Amino acid sequence: MCDVLVIVGPGVAVDAGLLGEIARREFAVLGVRGRIVRARDAAHLRSLMREEAVVVVVPAPGEEASAMITQPPGTGVVVPVDLDRVEGARHIHGRGIAGLAWGIRHAVHRARHPDVRRIAYGPSPEQWGDLYLPESQGEVPVVALIHGGYWRSIWAADLMEALCADLAGRGFAVWNLEYRRPDLHGWAATRQDIAAGLSALERIGPAPAPGPVTAAGRPARPDASPARASGSAHASGSAHASGSAHASGSARASGSARASGSARASGSARGQEAAIVPGAAGASGQGAVRGPVLDLDRVAVAGHSAGAQLALRAVADGARVALAVSLAGVLDLVEADRRWLSHGAVAAVLGDAYSGTRDAKPGTRDARPGARDGGSGAAGGDPAEELPGGELYASSPLHRLPLGVPQLVVQGRADDVNLVDFSRRYTAAARRAGDDVTYLELPGDHQDVITPGTPIWQATAQAITAAFA
Repeated sequence: MCDVLVIVGPGVAVDAGLLGEIARREFAVLGVRGRIVRARDAAHLRSLMREEAVVVVVPAPGEEASAMITQPPGTGVVVPVDLDRVEGARHIHGRGIAGLAWGIRHAVHRARHPDVRRIAYGPSPEQWGDLYLPESQGEVPVVALIHGGYWRSIWAADLMEALCADLAGRGFAVWNLEYRRPDLHGWAATRQDIAAGLSALERIGPAPAPGPVTAAGRPARPDASPARASGSAHASGSAHASGSAHASGSARASGSARASGSARASGSARGQEAAIVPGAAGASGQGAVRGPVLDLDRVAVAGHSAGAQLALRAVADGARVALAVSLAGVLDLVEADRRWLSHGAVAAVLGDAYSGTRDAKPGTRDARPGARDGGSGAAGGDPAEELPGGELYASSPLHRLPLGVPQLVVQGRADDVNLVDFSRRYTAAARRAGDDVTYLELPGDHQDVITPGTPIWQATAQAITAAFA
């Protein structure tokens, strides 16, 4: 059990009683002790941030509060939560009052899992993945997770953290992928990041384990507790850190290099940041690696909501996985657009690529880039230029069938009826196209499919485990 302090900055326009209700509910669900305090001023806020190892801050507007978010005092886990949308923010923001619940979950998760490796796969602060390793030896299957949020930047990889812990406990290595969202960076950047993030698994190697470090990469104090050594754990990543991961030895016959995992390190997610760079196993002189090794013949990609669209689009474009999983996925972009789901999210995220494609005819199987038969999909061609209907159809999983890999489609019956419709029609179409698809529809809503302990997630995890047995 850990103690969590929620600090509400001065001038935050919110009902204190309602924030307290949200916080106490999360404390009870997570099994932690916690309290909520309103700061009198900036100096009081800074003083309070030093009192506990796990702190969630709802800051007041202003430059001073922003500076404390960027460089928080102390060495504990500090998670800022802006209730309003903050342009360019890389912490939890824009989720309204409910954002506090996500912030508490994120803070407790970081305190309980200080050994997660954050690895950059590109130069942008949003191009990273968190690598979770199981407590096991030898080759382990991998699940890459892609979060949803209707492609909007207020939603981030923290949405999937509960699944990360659950899957790692089941013996999987987990790669929780963050990516540039199209509302800030454009659609092309998003789909390129998903492809790059998945292919980065081939180059992840052993991580150094020098001992606990702080967020700034400095050695932790000798008396630092695991929670305090875990650093300031924001919902975002960072640019390349000074450490590096080393690639393992030989490539497989399929062209994929085997990536080596590492024993569980004692540092923090922030402290274990590393860039993916070319290299050879053992180049750092570490010798044989103990602990789990990523088995790249057993990789599943699982996306939630809009993340399922991104995952299955990547598979259609040639990402090498053994299993594709849709969790309440937006699997038919054409109908999602026509039905104006999430206030026109499809048209908004596709931007210029969307223009003129809405009423075009869908592509045919013959027109689909040959992602698995040496066609332009595998060679890096743009499916939007080759498929009738352009980017809208190229990005719609239903219109890219068959995918040619086994699939698991999971849908909660209490979810948006449009998503239930998409999942059912996608499954039927995929089976007609010759794909091997398992369909799992059980009681549950949109969040139940990514909530450990729910019957629908338990059944999903068991199905993923059985696929790699």
